[in-house]
Amino acid sequence: MRILFIFLLGISGLNAQISTVNVQIPPVNARYPYNECEPAIAINPTNTNYLAAGSVLQGYHYSKDGGKTWTSKKLTSKYGVYGDPVLTFDQSGRLYYFHLADVSEEQHLDRIVCQVSDKIEGAFAVESYTKPNGTKVQDKHWVVVHPKTNVVYMTWTQFDKYDSPNPLDSSFIMFSKSTNRGISWSQPKRISKYGGDCLDGDMTVEGAVPALGANGEIYVTWAGPKGLVMQKSLDDGNTWLPEEKYVEYQPEGWDIKVPGFYRANGLPFLVSDMSNGPNRGTLYLNWSDQRNGNDNTDVWLMKSADGGNTWSKPIKVNQDGTRSHQFMTSIAVDQTNGDLHLVFYDRHKYKSSNNQTDVVWSMSKDGGNTFTQQTISEKSFLPDDKVFFGDYLGIAAVNGRIRPIWPRMDNGKITLWTALIDLK
Repeated sequence: MRILFIFLLGISGLNAQISTVNVQIPPVNARYPYNECEPAIAINPTNTNYLAAGSVLQGYHYSKDGGKTWTSKKLTSKYGVYGDPVLTFDQSGRLYYFHLADVSEEQHLDRIVCQVSDKIEGAFAVESYTKPNGTKVQDKHWVVVHPKTNVVYMTWTQFDKYDSPNPLDSSFIMFSKSTNRGISWSQPKRISKYGGDCLDGDMTVEGAVPALGANGEIYVTWAGPKGLVMQKSLDDGNTWLPEEKYVEYQPEGWDIKVPGFYRANGLPFLVSDMSNGPNRGTLYLNWSDQRNGNDNTDVWLMKSADGGNTWSKPIKVNQDGTRSHQFMTSIAVDQTNGDLHLVFYDRHKYKSSNNQTDVVWSMSKDGGNTFTQQTISEKSFLPDDKVFFGDYLGIAAVNGRIRPIWPRMDNGKITLWTALIDLK
């Protein structure tokens, strides 16, 4: 299904009409009742017509025409596939699909699996994984690829025992890298000095996202009992700061409550500008929280131009002045020009008692100083708080081609969508 509509967007101080198309991505046949949520999307930098996407639980979706049409298939692995898809391309066009494992009942979620393909059709001929640590749970990974060397860096949370109330069980942030384009992975290394509990909530350390500096530095941010914190390595991940550095307080924690949603976390995303634009080297930290009240979730951005030593004050991304909810944000940097692109759910058009939800795309062309935003979903949807709906949206941006991805719900059924946004 494709739906065409027009909206106004301020670009370079001018009002220009840009058409965008909503495209439904075909579902994957599976027995899992919550298919098509927690999506990820990536654009091949060597051919921006080639797009790849993943969705819970075992969805792989690809397009050869810039997202106008899609083919969907079920992803398989000899180590099992249990969601949390993360997809990225390296600069040579190799596709990486990362996911949780499901090896056996005894080893459930004991490693992060990486599948590699050099073909968009998803011929994943290589499978590798991070080394298990007994039966400890390895969960919620994110990755970044070095633009020159194609080294892949990954961070995630390790649970001694998932959902354990035992105070002796802890969660920690882990790091590993692949120097051979996903064939094998270095020994996992703990990079958080301070741990959290294992209850998968505000007191758990989670949402670790890596980003690269202009000179190859590795930065990682996450959320937990100490708020939003950052780690840093100057030697390719061999050594790290003695302890993580505090960045920002996150009121009400990252496990926020939004009416109508099963859950809606405010975990942070970290990206960096690696372009040759005026903001090269700048780090951008994006998250949502309820510092303005439980009835008023907002999307925030902080930036650092000095390697995380100092950060700007939080910048409010959503441009409304209402007491409403903007949440489940995701961010991307177009590395050809440094533009920022964000996507998030939004309710500012509706009364506080109305759970109708839109999808908004926001853009900054000046390093996060100012933003334009527009609703890109053709119509709102009404979620059901009894149905698992995932924890995040996704967005990719390469050379003016912007592709957000989000699930929506109609009559309790989840479907997966993207919007075709082309600025060139």
